[in-house]
Amino acid sequence: MTEHYYSKNPDVKSEQKQWQTTLGGTSFVFVTDAGVFSKGEVDFGSRLLIDTFRAPEIEGDILDVGCGYGPVGLSVASLLKDRTIQMVDVNERALALTRTNSQKNNIENVSIYSSDALDEVETKEFASILTNPPIRAGKDTVFKIYRQASEHLAIGGELWVVIQKKQGAPSTITRLEELFGNAEIAAKSKGYYIIKSKKH
Repeated sequence: MTEHYYSKNPDVKSEQKQWQTTLGGTSFVFVTDAGVFSKGEVDFGSRLLIDTFRAPEIEGDILDVGCGYGPVGLSVASLLKDRTIQMVDVNERALALTRTNSQKNNIENVSIYSSDALDEVETKEFASILTNPPIRAGKDTVFKIYRQASEHLAIGGELWVVIQKKQGAPSTITRLEELFGNAEIAAKSKGYYIIKSKKH
């Protein structure tokens, strides 16, 4: 596999930087680095996912798969302080940044750990799972995340996915309909789709 953000230990030279942004009406400080996804700003897809996501109606933890340096999971954690947000990534540099960013933004209701897709995730009753899937890791990896998400959601739980049309939104909708029996387009903007599936 070529060296990119879907690597356990990126060997690209570290170039940390810190910047400020607003997500969901809340101001955040992020430390980012080379070798992680969208290091210079929160990408449009993640922003659309954050803005579209709605708190689940059922009890339970929330999972952010492929958390990167943390923008999606930390923004959800800051809004839903009564829930634990589990955040996983295969990239150890990204996980270290997420831990730093949780501290910098005084967010404590998070559990941050390493997992390739959901291989190391033990909870089986998530209320919501969110993912901006690692497209560059390939379709097999992306579809594995969807399959594992369907196995780790509680009944009534929801999977929220952001994906560009040109990067596979139509095939994602087809796959989620196969897994869940439903796939709702919750939002569309600039070629990005937010797709929501509910476990019945």
